[in-house]
Amino acid sequence: MRPVTPADAATVAAHRYPDARDLPERAVYAAWVESALREGSYLGFLLEGGGEVIAGAGVTLLHWGPTRGDPQPWRARVVNVWTHPDWRRAGHARTLVMACLNALRERGITRVSLGSSDMARPLYGALGFAASTHEMNLILRAAQAE
Repeated sequence: MRPVTPADAATVAAHRYPDARDLPERAVYAAWVESALREGSYLGFLLEGGGEVIAGAGVTLLHWGPTRGDPQPWRARVVNVWTHPDWRRAGHARTLVMACLNALRERGITRVSLGSSDMARPLYGALGFAASTHEMNLILRAAQAE
């Protein structure tokens, strides 16, 4: 296992957007990952086997600000958890997510969230994540000229 570096940005983007239909998204995301790694708002880990990356996981660090009952201003979101299909069900995702959580603990970050597929929910539950039905989203449209 090793930390993600800016040179790995395209690999991380391929993990986030693995399908051919998502190819147009990869370059933009790779550029963001490279920048976020350099500024310290993204961290992650890759696992190699047979000379290639077989799994990865990352965390986006969000400067949230202190909240009631929690003066720590940072939040984290686990992202880009991916394992090559030939290497699944061997504990690699668990190992990488744990590495991310340990890195967050070292930074004093206590609030962590993630989005999960049905397949991954048992893994995250075993790591202590609890499902929430309270998250809602809004997409603001650009203001129109009057």
